[in-house]
Amino acid sequence: MTTIRNLFMFSLKEISVITEANSILDKKARYTNSISIPSLAFSLCRTKLAHLESEAFAVAFLDCKNRLISFDVVFTGTVNSANVYSRDVVKLALKYNAVNVIFSHNHPSGEPTPSAADEAVTKRLAEALTLFNISVLDHIIVGVEGCTSFAERGLI
Repeated sequence: MTTIRNLFMFSLKEISVITEANSILDKKARYTNSISIPSLAFSLCRTKLAHLESEAFAVAFLDCKNRLISFDVVFTGTVNSANVYSRDVVKLALKYNAVNVIFSHNHPSGEPTPSAADEAVTKRLAEALTLFNISVLDHIIVGVEGCTSFAERGLI
């Protein structure tokens, strides 16, 4: 029987494919306006985070045309949580001169349903970034069962 943990075991060939997919998605997101299209945002976040065994919180920093400036894993944690600090996210957004951001994190359990803590951290980060005229476009939770968008659920 395949467990979720076994799904995250990758061969060298699979890691090579994931790396190539990351490169392709980065290029598409950097040179088109399509990062604001949910399917590309899902693909980018899923490819970067779904294979991780520990929870990781990432931020896609975007310019005024929603082109990707950088996709950074900002915080890593344990199998079920990661501490997220507003100060560090704001510093990076200002460093990259970002206008918009998309948050993303994985749920190693595989279930992409947002928790109350996920909603609270999103609200806290959005409030901090608003002070600098930086908008949060979405928060995407990645799991092996799929992705969940805060924007699509009306949570942003």
